[in-house]
Amino acid sequence: MSDAEEALVQEQLEALHDHHADEHEEDIVSIALPAAEGEEDVFGLAGTSVDGTQWTVGDCEFRFPLQSISKVVTYALALEDNGRETTLRHVGVEPSGDPFNSITFDDEHQRPHNPMVNAGALVAAYLVHGETADEKIERILARMRTFSGVPDLEVDQELLADQLAAADRNLAISYLMRSLGMLTGDIEENLRVYLSMCSVRVTTCELSALGATLANGGLNPLTGQQALSQGHVRDVVSVMMTCGMYDAVGEWATDVGIPAKSGVSGGIVAAMPGRLGLATFSPGLDEHGNSVRGQAVFRELSLRYGLHMFASPDQTRFGRLRRTGGPRLTRA
Repeated sequence: MSDAEEALVQEQLEALHDHHADEHEEDIVSIALPAAEGEEDVFGLAGTSVDGTQWTVGDCEFRFPLQSISKVVTYALALEDNGRETTLRHVGVEPSGDPFNSITFDDEHQRPHNPMVNAGALVAAYLVHGETADEKIERILARMRTFSGVPDLEVDQELLADQLAAADRNLAISYLMRSLGMLTGDIEENLRVYLSMCSVRVTTCELSALGATLANGGLNPLTGQQALSQGHVRDVVSVMMTCGMYDAVGEWATDVGIPAKSGVSGGIVAAMPGRLGLATFSPGLDEHGNSVRGQAVFRELSLRYGLHMFASPDQTRFGRLRRTGGPRLTRA
């Protein structure tokens, strides 16, 4: 990437951030985490390209919990530990059409609909290899460090304790799945694995690096470490595209067309295969549990700059410079 194109991307991201920073307050339905009350104006936007170039705008050093975005890494490790076919027997890849915490399953195959809803993520945590919950937690955490390139990522133990104390619905889902044969063993220990991953805090910049690793075939462009094989990356990114935005995924796939995963803390991570990872953080949520400002940014990236997966090359204007009428470079 040339210096001119790198500067243009920064300019475009700053324009997006400025445009949406003071908008959309009327669309916010909730702030899911009590600790985030009063942080409605926190807004970070970051990108990491597959060549390692990074851009940051706004509150990109603010740390927030991954929440459901952690499901991406847990599912990735479940795939690696068990293989695609075995994993698929335990958790499907179809959109559920229901909220992320619904108590519904794929009754025909006796499995959760997909690994991006809570039921499926609980099964994915169960599938990760490890003799104890602590071993599983450390293995998934180590993989998160490889994906993000951040060696000191840790579980926020205070946040984890709060989530365990309010885990009745996830316990209900877990016990029902055990009664149906979808899980075995210690339900509460498996829940601790899942919620520990939800309690890892990252910055928007670090999250964009995770997205770039997925965009780069599983190779972290900042560290050169392979976080996941290319075949499993394809499976993970495909499920992000079809299931990553809860029950708003059909609208997202049509309007935005970028594989992504959201979390109720207000984060969104996206991966444009072969190009870059993008991340936003803003804690104000819509009725589906997705960040309002984050979605607005991605919609504009798709509509204005042509980042939709199915846009033609001539529609893509993000970070592109073109020559018109002579040697002078003109911003597209």
